[in-house]
Amino acid sequence: MASLSDMILKQVVNSASAVQIPSNIKDQVLGGLADSFLGSLKKTATVPGGIDIIKNLLTGKADAATSPVTSLATNLFNTNILSKLNLDKVLKGALVGLVPVVAGKLGNLLKDQDGDGDVDFNDIILALTGKGNASASKTSGGGLLGAATSILGGLLGRKK
Repeated sequence: MASLSDMILKQVVNSASAVQIPSNIKDQVLGGLADSFLGSLKKTATVPGGIDIIKNLLTGKADAATSPVTSLATNLFNTNILSKLNLDKVLKGALVGLVPVVAGKLGNLLKDQDGDGDVDFNDIILALTGKGNASASKTSGGGLLGAATSILGGLLGRKK
């Protein structure tokens, strides 16, 4: 069973394989993209209607390119990572273009796993909103919740 963080990072790495990222900044860029996407999900989960926005994106019912989650992740990635690196326009554009690709792949991944017990959307939302501790014993996926909460806390609490 994979955590949300693991699924996002896997999609980031797979999506970025076609982009020539200089080795000295590759970890920073890939980690920053994953952090930006997780941060976007976490922030979206706390706004009115955000849970539905996330659910539609992660189940493939919403267009990844136009999703508010993707837009916010793009802004976070630009502000927190790309603006601090001295990259040419072509590379910067290619890296920004990865955000909707990752969102789309993640949506397809969760849609493919829907209903087989590997991913519990409720556990993902509980982990994103930070309200999972009291409810973990009430859900069948408490292990995923704990792992996702721990990983999200580590990733989102870290500033570069």
